[in-house]
Amino acid sequence: MAQTRSDSINMSGDEIAMDAIKHALKALRKRHLLEEGAHAPAFIALSKPLAYHGSEWKEKAEKLELEIQQCYKAQAQLSEQLVVEVAELRASKALIQEKDSMISDLQNELKKARNEIADLTTALEEKAKGLELLTSEHQELKAELDKMTVRANAAEAENRTLVDRWMLQKMQDAERLNEANALCEDMLNQLKVSGIEQLARQQVDGVVRRCEEGAEHYVESAVPSAYKHKITAHEGGCAAIVFEYNSGKLISGGQDRTIKVWDTNTGSMSGSLFGCLGSVLDLAITHDNRSVIAASSYNNLYAWDVNSGRMHHTLTGHTDKVCAVDVSKVSRRHVVSAAYDRTIKVWDLQKGYCINTILFHSNCNAICFSIDGQTICSGHVDGNLRLWDIQTGKLLSEVAAHSMAVTSISLSRNGDVILTSGRDNMHNLFDMRSLEVCGTLRASGNRVASNWSRSCISPDDNYVAAGSADGSVHVWSISKASIVSTLKEHTASVLCCSWSGLGKPLASADKNGIVCTWM
Repeated sequence: MAQTRSDSINMSGDEIAMDAIKHALKALRKRHLLEEGAHAPAFIALSKPLAYHGSEWKEKAEKLELEIQQCYKAQAQLSEQLVVEVAELRASKALIQEKDSMISDLQNELKKARNEIADLTTALEEKAKGLELLTSEHQELKAELDKMTVRANAAEAENRTLVDRWMLQKMQDAERLNEANALCEDMLNQLKVSGIEQLARQQVDGVVRRCEEGAEHYVESAVPSAYKHKITAHEGGCAAIVFEYNSGKLISGGQDRTIKVWDTNTGSMSGSLFGCLGSVLDLAITHDNRSVIAASSYNNLYAWDVNSGRMHHTLTGHTDKVCAVDVSKVSRRHVVSAAYDRTIKVWDLQKGYCINTILFHSNCNAICFSIDGQTICSGHVDGNLRLWDIQTGKLLSEVAAHSMAVTSISLSRNGDVILTSGRDNMHNLFDMRSLEVCGTLRASGNRVASNWSRSCISPDDNYVAAGSADGSVHVWSISKASIVSTLKEHTASVLCCSWSGLGKPLASADKNGIVCTWM
């Protein structure tokens, strides 16, 4: 609409200019005609004198004609100049209209920009208010968190104090109960000595052996050469296996928090034990094969009845993962455990109490009882082998067994020799009485896989078996100090080995949870 109006204005201006030019030309022509009419009589009147005046008048006439021509020329120039000025006027008007249009667009954009600025200003004010509110809430929450932290720290300190007091009281109560139970048992034994079947003892190689069910038969161990069964036992790895005494049944524990019982004759599972809340790091079984005890990464020990599968004790007291456990070979009551809280604890399995705690600066990786149940053998991260008195908890002796951490301790069947394995990839044999080295076993391809890699001695005390990080199992002859067999079936690092008390089979377990039996 505005464009149409501006076009009409432009047309009217052009028409006015053309009309003005036409009127000017008409006026000039009229004036010329009037001047010619006015001068006509004079020309006529003078025509006669011209004859008389001759050339003088003729010259004047020529001058007048020349002036008229000059007037026409001036008129033409003025007309051309007027046309040029009209064209320039039109161009100026078009330029002005273009500028007006640009000004109008810029004004619209300016208006939009001002509106956007107003909207952004409003949003900024809202955000600023929200930020102030959040800052205020954050400060309040921070103050409340500080208060809760102070209260939590105070509660934690109080809880530690109460736990320490409770544990001390519990230990004192346990000691009193144990003394009373021991006194009661002594009295009952004295009263019923005629009716109680005495355990027979035999002198074999200068060592007293405990007889089970009347007699224990000496069996020569066979050197394994091939695998019999390959069992997918656990998910995530198997770090602990142990045979029942004088039996072919194998018990395994893994990272899937289960304990399983296997028949090594058929390779089938015959039972499972549940309830462990962490990965199983070590296993032990009482000499009567009635109870299984598991050391757990959940800081506890768990004890099951093998026949019923029921858990009858959860032994609490350690404050870090329990990595080693053993049961006395004389009494099924006494259990010893080691954890990464730098403690070794002795437990009464019948009562479920801790009866003694040994503190030491170096964590213990492996532990076992002596043959008489009065001494505890422990292998530590600092590479030392230490012997402790079970009654007093005093350190009896120690020796630097390895240059790196001790990972395993095994006692020979006659109780004279201790086998230790270490992260320095060596397997040392020590005399139990003097702690002197009586043998060292090693192999170029044998590398200990972890801090809890377990080696073992054969039931006839003639061979040592140990797993390697490359998945192989090496068997050494103790008398020859050389490898007599290398078993290769595992595809992952072998973590533990165990030899059946019947002389065969040998069992091994790896990081993939595979258990192999070897014949």
